[in-house]
Amino acid sequence: MKNIFLYILLLSGVVISCGSDDDSLQRIDQILNIYMKSDTNPDLLNAKKSGSFTSFSVNDMLGDKENSPVTTMPLRMRQDSVFYIEYIGGAQRKKFDSAGTTYYSRMALTLNRTVNNAPQPVVTDILEIRYRNTPEVFQVSEVLYNNKSVFTKGAGTPNSINNVTITK
Repeated sequence: MKNIFLYILLLSGVVISCGSDDDSLQRIDQILNIYMKSDTNPDLLNAKKSGSFTSFSVNDMLGDKENSPVTTMPLRMRQDSVFYIEYIGGAQRKKFDSAGTTYYSRMALTLNRTVNNAPQPVVTDILEIRYRNTPEVFQVSEVLYNNKSVFTKGAGTPNSINNVTITK
């Protein structure tokens, strides 16, 4: 009889400890779809279009080494054949403030272009992503491209894939 009571007590403890409290989970919202366009070219990431960039690479400026490539930024294509860079994560984040409510990542985006089969000078731009951190959500709050704000997201805005358009 003692053994049955102990098993029931143990089973009750396991069931209670496995319960979840959805309010204690922090939502993560950091996916970016980065589009590039110009006044004359609506898709600078389509290597087949004249004047577009033929390739790109991304280096984490806050990484442990001077050369810290961010490899989790693939080039994707929408159904309407517009290309974008998908950023899911991978760059180091550092505290922006002492309270730990704002973080940032900084990356060097190197863009290569070929015109008439001749390589053009390499373009290196700076992409900075700022994040808001609360007990409820860790989310993108602002994206800066060459120190110019190209995307902002207000506090309390629902989680979603964040579309960022850069005009060059």
